[in-house]
Order: sequence, then structure tokens, then C-alpha cells
Amino acid sequence: MPTPMIEVNHLNKVYGSTQALGDVSFQAEAGEILGLLGPNGAGKTTTMRILSGYLPASRGTAAIDGFEVHQDPMAVRQRIGYLPESPPLYPEMSVAQYLNFVAEIKGVSAGDRPQQVKKALLSCGLEDKAKTLIRKLSKGYRQRVGIAQAIVHDPPAIILDEPTVGLDPRQIIEVRKLIQQLAGERTVILSTHILPEVSMTCNRVVIINRGNVVATGSLDELMTQLAGGYRYELEVRGEKTQIEAVLSSILSQEATTLAWGDPLNKDLDLTNLYRLHLTLPGSEDLGATISRRLIEAGLDLYEMRRNRDNLEDVFLKLTTQEDITPEARPAPVPSPDPAAPDSDTPAPTNP
Repeated sequence: MPTPMIEVNHLNKVYGSTQALGDVSFQAEAGEILGLLGPNGAGKTTTMRILSGYLPASRGTAAIDGFEVHQDPMAVRQRIGYLPESPPLYPEMSVAQYLNFVAEIKGVSAGDRPQQVKKALLSCGLEDKAKTLIRKLSKGYRQRVGIAQAIVHDPPAIILDEPTVGLDPRQIIEVRKLIQQLAGERTVILSTHILPEVSMTCNRVVIINRGNVVATGSLDELMTQLAGGYRYELEVRGEKTQIEAVLSSILSQEATTLAWGDPLNKDLDLTNLYRLHLTLPGSEDLGATISRRLIEAGLDLYEMRRNRDNLEDVFLKLTTQEDITPEARPAPVPSPDPAAPDSDTPAPTNP
């Protein structure tokens, strides 16, 4: 089995008495876009800083292309491109000058630099901005320059921290397309607290809450596992015992919740008109079968509504749960550095 491009095992980070990461583990395969999703302060930025070699972990390991981040930091830096939430730009440089400077400090040979800068400009749609001073660019184009500096040395892995924050809707769409184009040949880790970012860009998602991974998988897998099945609201007219008999022939009583609402006779001047609430676990949609069987039995189906948790519902469930118990949380480890705890806003850094 091939080694994952990015492998994180039991990362823990403690600042003094504050635990920023409890136990974070995940993998990213070559060529995929992995979304790191969580509310502000969940630990996403701390995780990315550790992956980029900017911070040491208190416990656990992180590896890029088989190289452990803190054992082989130079090998790791050659294999990653990192875009913090605030791009490390020099406003008085032109775009081309800046990318050439970044290529030099990232170890690209003088002979290869012009070609690598040209390739980064082309990949990020910056060809016509090469001679423009960075301070004259819009925020959307500055974000493109930030991504260009992350790929100018042609790394196999790219780490992007909130790459669309502060952009207008059109710029967000353009940056999403750019990120999708970068995948395939490269592995991309994308940190965000914006749900559409994940659903429109990522192949898989890791959801972090309070420094711990609470779910991981593709969006389809997460929805199947965590969406809580389908809920139906029906208005049916007929004998109550007959309605129950029809539904019982379709549904598993052990797995189904059936609740009777108030009779609707008074509102519509009809006899034996009931509102029912059905909750079915799992991913199977039985709506068509339910409606067909009720009608075939001679019952009057006045209304049927179907609901299911969406990605936002799942995200809120996972990120509003009570914190893990003290017994389940890894014991704090003294931190070797005095840096401030994770705020999902990266500290100033050079490219």
C-alpha cells in the first residue's frame, strides 16, 4: 500500500495550561483535496502550523511524503507550499519580483527560476499582473499571489489556511476553481469554517472541534453516518388502525419512530384526518413506497413532506457537543515554546 502524502498521528499541542490540540489523527492521499473543517478556535491553524514546521507538537507525529516534520524539517519544507490566512506578501515588489524572490529562498536553482515563476503565474492566472506592484492588486489577486508563492517551487503538498476569507462571492468562486485545478498532481489540505467551501471543493473532510477530530470521511459517508435518516410529516385520512397496519407492513418497528399529531378534523371539517410524524434511520428513502401503499389501501394522503439533516445540521451537531470527559482527554504535556494558543489567525511569517 502506498504511503499517504500527509500522515498525522495523535497530534497534541499544549500552551502552558491551555490545550489547543487533544488528539488529532488523519491522512491525505496523493492528489486529493482534504478539508479541515471546524469552528473558529477549534485547532485548525495550530494543526497547519505544526504540519508546516512552524510550531513543534507537544506529542504525536506528522509526516509529509514520508518525512517526519520535526526530524527532517528541510526535506519537509521542500515538499510543501504553505499559505497562512494572511498571505506573506511584500507590497512594494511586483508580482514577478516577489515570486522570483520566494523561489530563491525556497532553493529553486537560478537556471530553473524563470520557468518556475512563469509556471506559477500561469497556474494562478497572474500572467497579465506579472509587472504590477502587489500593493495595487485587489484582495482576490493578492490571494492568488499567495497561492502562487506556495507552489512556485513545485511541491507535492499544499497547505491553505482559510484561502477565501474576506473575498467577495466572485473572488471566492475563482479561488475555488484555482484550488481544484491545483489538485490531482498535488495534495491539498484546505482549512476552513465555511461549509460551502468543503462541499464545493473537497474530496474528504476532517471535522475538528475543541482540538479533537470528531468525524472524518467523504461528504457522502458523513451524511450517511450522521444525518440521522429521513423524517416524514404526513396528513392521512382513514381509520387509525388501518393506517398503522399499512405503515407496519413497510417499516421496521424497532428502527422507526411513529408519532401521532393532533387530529385535523376540526380545522378541515373532515373525519379521521390525522397528522403523523415518521423518523427512519439510515440512508434509504422510503417516501415513494409509503405514499404508494397508503393510496393502494384506499387511504387519502393529503400531504407528505420529507426532511433530512443537511451538512450544516451535521456540522452543528458535531461542534456543539459537550467537550470530551477529563478521563478521555490526553494529559497535558509542558509546551517547549511560549507562543500564544490557537486563534485561527496565524502569526506573521516570512514566505
